[in-house]
Order: sequence, then C-alpha cells, then structure tokens
Amino acid sequence: MREAKSDQDDGFQAFVVAAWPRLVRTAYLLAGEQYAAEDLVQSAAEKACAAWSRVRRADDPYAYVRRILVNQHARRWRRRAPELLMEAVPDAPGVEDGFARSDQRGALLAALATLPPRQREAVVLRHWEDLSDSQTAAAMGCSVGAVRSHAAKGIARLRQVTALVELKDTTQIGGMA
Repeated sequence: MREAKSDQDDGFQAFVVAAWPRLVRTAYLLAGEQYAAEDLVQSAAEKACAAWSRVRRADDPYAYVRRILVNQHARRWRRRAPELLMEAVPDAPGVEDGFARSDQRGALLAALATLPPRQREAVVLRHWEDLSDSQTAAAMGCSVGAVRSHAAKGIARLRQVTALVELKDTTQIGGMA
C-alpha cells in the first residue's frame, strides 16, 4: 500500500515539474504579475494534489489543472477590487520579468490588464494558449458562443489600445501590413 502512495506522489510530482512552466505562463497572462501568477499556480497545484486520483485519470490532466487555474483566477478576481488590479500593472517591465523582454510584450501585457476578466481569459486561452473554442469553453466553464463573444470583444478592445497600434505601425516594413 505504501508503494502505491509513493507512485501517486511521484506521478504528481513529475506532472507538476513538467507542467509548471506552462501553468505559470498562463497564470501570468491572466494575473498580470509574476508573484500573483506563482501564487495562482501554487493554489491550483494544491487543489490538483488533493484530487490527483481524478486528475491523472482525466483524458488531458494538463487541461484539468488549467481549468482549476482559470477557476482560481476567477475566484480571486471576484474578491479583489478592480482598482487594485490596475495599480498592480507596472509602468515599466521589471528586469526579472522574462515575458516582458520586448516592448511589444510589455505593451501587450499592460493592454491585457485593462480587459475585463472574462475577456482576458478568453483572449489568453484562445490566442496565447491556442486552444479551440470548445477547449476554451471547457476551461472557462461557459458556452462556445460566450467564448467567441468574449474573445471578439477583447480583441476589439486590444486593437484600440494606442500603444499596441503604435508598436504595430513601427514594426511594419515600409508601413505596410
């Protein structure tokens, strides 16, 4: 019996080690800051550990844990005032921030932080994680139509962000798309 428990622990540990970078990246895009992302992934890992017998039997354990992550993010959003989230967006990307190495990524992260939570989740999962509409709907716990609506509205708002438009204009060759 002790060996079975050890095998489960080893399986969970191997899963978390392999999935950690992707989960942190997704959480960073959802939360907007490194420390919040790490906390979010840690709490999702705790929930996954508690339900590991169900998680490992799932068709896609990573998708199962990503859903836990998205749900954890949604719960945290409900508890935090929106003003606090806007204040958490730094004026300039931090040196330790691997995702903000370029001006484009920094501008994109700042623009993502301005989106409402559901639009941000839909944009991140559909366009950064490259999930299908149905996979995104499963991760967000909503319908495919809601995903399409949130993603379209989020992309439309991102297209209106001046910093992103200016970056797009300066990166085009000869001003042509």
